[in-house]
Amino acid sequence: MGREGDQAQEQHDCEAPLLLGICEEDVDDTLGHTKHHKALFEEMKKQVRLAGPLMSVSFLLYCVQVISVMFVGHLGELPLSGASMATSFASVTGFSLLNGMGSTLDTLCGQSYGAKHYRMVGIHMQRAMVVALLASVPIALIWANTGYILVAVGQDREISMEAGRYARFMIPSIFAYGLLQCHTRFLQAQNNVLPMMLSTGFTTLLHFFVCWVLVLKFGLGNKGAAIANAITYWINLFILASYVNFSSSCKNTWTGFSSEAFHKIFSFLKLAIPSAAMVCLEIWTFELVVLLSGFLPNPKLETSVLSISLNLCAIFYMIPFGLSGAVSTRVSNELGAGRSQAARLSVFAAVFIVVTVAILVASIMFLTRRMLGYCYSNEMEVVEYIARIIPLLAISHLFDGTQSVLSGTTRGCGRQKLGALINLGAFYLVGVPSAVLFAFVLKIGGKSLLLLVITVCADWDQQVKNAKERLSNHINSKEMAVKPGATVANQLGAGHPQGYAIHEKDLIVAKIISLLLSKKIIPLLAVAHLSDGILYVL
Repeated sequence: MGREGDQAQEQHDCEAPLLLGICEEDVDDTLGHTKHHKALFEEMKKQVRLAGPLMSVSFLLYCVQVISVMFVGHLGELPLSGASMATSFASVTGFSLLNGMGSTLDTLCGQSYGAKHYRMVGIHMQRAMVVALLASVPIALIWANTGYILVAVGQDREISMEAGRYARFMIPSIFAYGLLQCHTRFLQAQNNVLPMMLSTGFTTLLHFFVCWVLVLKFGLGNKGAAIANAITYWINLFILASYVNFSSSCKNTWTGFSSEAFHKIFSFLKLAIPSAAMVCLEIWTFELVVLLSGFLPNPKLETSVLSISLNLCAIFYMIPFGLSGAVSTRVSNELGAGRSQAARLSVFAAVFIVVTVAILVASIMFLTRRMLGYCYSNEMEVVEYIARIIPLLAISHLFDGTQSVLSGTTRGCGRQKLGALINLGAFYLVGVPSAVLFAFVLKIGGKSLLLLVITVCADWDQQVKNAKERLSNHINSKEMAVKPGATVANQLGAGHPQGYAIHEKDLIVAKIISLLLSKKIIPLLAVAHLSDGILYVL
């Protein structure tokens, strides 16, 4: 027996990992790192697949308004000024509000879908549709009196009246836009983004034709451009609504209209109002900066350069905005499923992607700073001014992208109230006063810039409890069973906080992110960010 045992031991030694020069613990650690690398890579692929179409949808919707203004621009200076002012007014008073309210579904639909409570995904969308339609009524009344409101705040009377006529014909578009936001968030929560991209792409191309027919062919002028906006939004809504109603991919989440949509409206509003505030407080800052620039010396130059700079910001922002929607969906899904560690990994992957892309975009902006101005103007004064501003925009884009991803994380966690308070403090208590100080007191003018990033640290295990509690408020206990194979937000709702762990020794950056997002270290980290409202008052 002794000899046989020795032979067996020798055979075991020959097959042992020592032949590779490493011990068994090293093998396990290496396998763990390999597994984590694969998990991270897979997560990044999921987010890129989501972010690409979402980026396209955002850009195409943005193009609808731009195309309309372009056609109006061929009618003369007054129609162009009126349409531009009306578009800005509509963004502040209507589109931003409904966009923010629609982001409530990032939390509710995402976590319900993650927890496999498919029916509630459709109920949440219907409830959001009811709220959006109700909110559109007072917005329509405001738009109907746009001209008088603009005159009351001191704007040029002739331009204000022109803007008022344009805004009145845009009223039908606000109802379509609110419902469209509900449908896009509904599909986004299910990781079903390709139909949105195809529908928006088709209707944006169609918008060229509709604008040409109404503005130029039928001679309706700026009224035709406003009507074209409404037609485009309603066609887009009809396509997506038909897809939701007839597609087999939505058969579990859309079961038809239900009277439950009218229940717990106030509970929905408790999340919808902070969601709207979070978005509006950010967007309104840019409009406020435009107004402030008009009080600077040489306001025509300052306002022109500012408008071009904001336009460039909006275009480049589409990339991190798509990632923001992707991480919001991933985090809400994983939280709904009870996988807190997977939610953390989603945030890490999104931050890694957005920082990498932001560095690339910022580098391109800096290298082409002397050429970008020629895309907007042939005036050398304007081109040179833009070239001086571009480096500041490039730096801000680095912070702006990170902020966008963290805002998406906030929506996925359902912490919009905290996000709204952060935006209020960052933009209006620090950013705007600092911009006024730099531009008007210190006379820095267009080069005034404040970079302060505000970010939120999450207790991910607590978010499991929050998601579970949020779901229990809308569903019966018998529906709480969770099936395997859910996503980041899904797992939290099911009450399974342990997904797969992040190996902190993997990367120094992973270490830092893991530390910041680990439970009960800091409830709120005021680390960085006000570059989303790049408050360069020109």
